[in-house]
Amino acid sequence: MSTDELLFSYATLQDSQVQLQTFGRKLQGYQDRLLDYQLQQIKIEDDFVVALSGKTYHPIAVPSIGKFVDGTVFEITLAELTQSDQYEVCTYKRIKGEFQSGIKAWVYVKS
Repeated sequence: MSTDELLFSYATLQDSQVQLQTFGRKLQGYQDRLLDYQLQQIKIEDDFVVALSGKTYHPIAVPSIGKFVDGTVFEITLAELTQSDQYEVCTYKRIKGEFQSGIKAWVYVKS
């Protein structure tokens, strides 16, 4: 399997059951820190996402200079990146984030 993409998760995509349902496998990753963001909570209205995650409220990263968000960087395929787009609700948008390790990876932040 070619892992061409890096995806950072600070929330439900770190959960193995969400990974199995979304990607059909458990992902391998390592800890990192998203720079210049902090977390807020949003209410999820999508019944499928609530059922899959088991949570009505999810964290969402919002810009905040000097703050950071801890999470996991996963190596995924381009097809899996498309699958993660389908999982995330429209309140999130996917961007390339800056990380403490110096890498750039995809991350879902507030639209």
